[in-house]
Amino acid sequence: MSDDWDSHVTIGVGSRSGGGPREKVARTSSAINAARRAGAVVSTEKKYASGNKSNNPEGQHLTKVDREDDVGKISKVSVDVGKAMSQARQAKEPPMTQKELATKINEKPSVINDYESGRAIPSQQVLAKLERALGVKLRGKDIGSPLGPKKAGGSSK
Repeated sequence: MSDDWDSHVTIGVGSRSGGGPREKVARTSSAINAARRAGAVVSTEKKYASGNKSNNPEGQHLTKVDREDDVGKISKVSVDVGKAMSQARQAKEPPMTQKELATKINEKPSVINDYESGRAIPSQQVLAKLERALGVKLRGKDIGSPLGPKKAGGSSK
């Protein structure tokens, strides 16, 4: 027997208007097994009710997403970011390997490799760690420029 939420098992004989015993819905497997041992007629009905009622907007949204067949292009890290990372890593004294950089920022070496080759999906957390470790900007307009001290902002009294 299937344990679907939208099916139920009916135990009984004959029709509802007939003189036989009345049908009842069995909710547990022990009730179904007891009915089978007693020789009762056991039938399974599948309900095809829609789970997308108008009072559940989340379900409607998920149905709409499921029906869409176009897949948006996932953005990857720019090649400029990879070049800036590689140059900054090799400009260190002594030059850093990808593995050493990965260890320094607590990531896998494959993550560094993916970022440098432009295959990685950008993560702001990883980019921030890389910027601090390498000392160059990897986000914004001036990619590859050295990280300077933060500009003093605000008013001084």
